[in-house]
Parts: sequence; structure tokens; C-alpha cells
Amino acid sequence: MGSQLRVYKRRIKTVSATKKITRAMEMIAASRIVKAQRKVAASKPYADELTAAVTAVANGSTVKHPLTTEAERPRRAAVLLITSDRGLAGGYSSNAIKAGERLTDELVARDLEVDTYIVGRKGVGYYAFRERATTQSWTGFTDSPTYADAKEVAAPLIEAMQRDTDEGGVDELHIVYTEFVSMMTQTPVGRRLLPLSLAEVAEESAESPARATDPKALYDFEPSAEEVLDALMPRYVESRIYNALLQAAASKHAATRRAMKSATDNAEDLIRSFTRLANAARQAEITQEITEIVGGASALADATAGSER
Repeated sequence: MGSQLRVYKRRIKTVSATKKITRAMEMIAASRIVKAQRKVAASKPYADELTAAVTAVANGSTVKHPLTTEAERPRRAAVLLITSDRGLAGGYSSNAIKAGERLTDELVARDLEVDTYIVGRKGVGYYAFRERATTQSWTGFTDSPTYADAKEVAAPLIEAMQRDTDEGGVDELHIVYTEFVSMMTQTPVGRRLLPLSLAEVAEESAESPARATDPKALYDFEPSAEEVLDALMPRYVESRIYNALLQAAASKHAATRRAMKSATDNAEDLIRSFTRLANAARQAEITQEITEIVGGASALADATAGSER
């Protein structure tokens, strides 16, 4: 009985240590969410204004450009999948990978060849384990991405959009990431970055009261609309990828916080359960000792009575 009590005490000690770790990780993730949210909010105005500038150039000119003009017969598409470098975040990375798989299936159904680009060790490991080819991958910065990281990711994608498909280029660029909706809700989404859909941009502008009342301007381009679009395309792709990386980072920290809170709650339940079992074992041990003492005293009394006779 004493050995069983020691087992329960050892388990309580082990679970208590685990609880301290998960509680600390929960608090760290909560603090990182706030920082990530601020970065997302700070990056949005620049991305919106850049999109508005691209839309203005596209609407004010008739030039055909990869940034705004869809290929008549698209043959190849690039998909950028953003996952996490670390685990302990519930189904965060697996949900993003599933969204990427669905998008890839849709593109393949359109008879498009798909080049996959991956951010995050979880996505890289998923494809490597299944021996599936990837065009390029990046790791090591998903928890706190910078604009320099976004530029590094965007460079080969922009280059692929500018090349002909016969030379390994692509006609479309898609991105899959986890959008941060709230502390409790993070949604994996797949969106087309290039060519830019002017109809979708117009709908987004219409939803914004400030943009809805903006007058429509006429532009003269120097030196030409095509060169202006050439200059805007890298910045547009970089800003959108940067915003997606920040959204994904905030979503990952929220998923980690939720997972660690669940682990902490489970640890507390285990501690309560083991404590009850330990108390029951201690009570049983005390009851057994009392029974042995009473039985010994009774036997001694009987032996004494027998000797007096």
C-alpha cells in the first residue's frame, strides 16, 4: 500500500511540473499574439494603398501585364503554403496543409501544373515524408517574420511570374495561409495573388466607406504604364506575402495559447484525480494499520487471559 501512495505522489509531482511549463507557454503565446496583431494592423494600410495604386494603373491603361492580365490558356500555377516551424499548436499546420491540398486539387482539375513553395518546417516535413516534390522552401522565421523574410520568399515567385511557362515560369500565383479572425477563430484561406483580380479589389473598395467616396482620377504615366507596373509588382507581392506571414504568426500564437490552456486544464484535472487516489490510498493504509493494531491488541489480550487461567 505504501508503494502505491509513492507512485501517486510521484505522478502528482511530474504533472505539476508539466503544468508549470504549459502555463508559462500559454502566457508567452498570449503576449506574442498582441505583438503580432499590432504588426498586422501596421502592415495593412501600406498593402491597401499599394493595391489601390496597382488598380489605378490597371484601370487607367490598356497594357497587358502579368500583374493584372490573365493568361488566355494558363498552364502552370505556383502555390505558396505557409505553415509553422514548431508544433504544440493543435491543428494549426495540419489545417493549413489541408487547405493547400484542396487548392492544389482545384488547380489540377483545371489541368494546371502546380509548383509548390513552402514556408515552415511542418509543411516541409509533410511533403518530405510523402516524397512529394517542392520547388523551394524557407524555415526559421515563422514565429516572428520580418519584411526582409517576405522579400526573400517573394523573389523566386516574382521571377517565376515574369518568365515564360516554357522556361519554368508560372501563369498564376496563389497563397495559402491562416487568417487571424479573433483570439478564438483562425481560418485557413487560399487566395490568388497574381494576376490581380480587379473585380475583387473593386468589391473590397466598395465595402470601405472612405474608398467608396473617393473620386475617380485620370492618370498620365511616365515613362509608361508597363514600367510603372513592373516597379509596383515586386512591392505588391512582397507586401501581400508579409501580411500573410504576420497573419499566420498571429494565428499560430493563438493556436498555441489555446492548446497550452487545454493542456494546463488537463494537467489540473489529472492532479485532482491523482490527489483523490493518493488520499484514498493513504486512508486505506491508515485503516489497515489500525486494523492490525486492534487485531494485535485483541490477540495479546486473549493470550494474557489464557495464561491467567
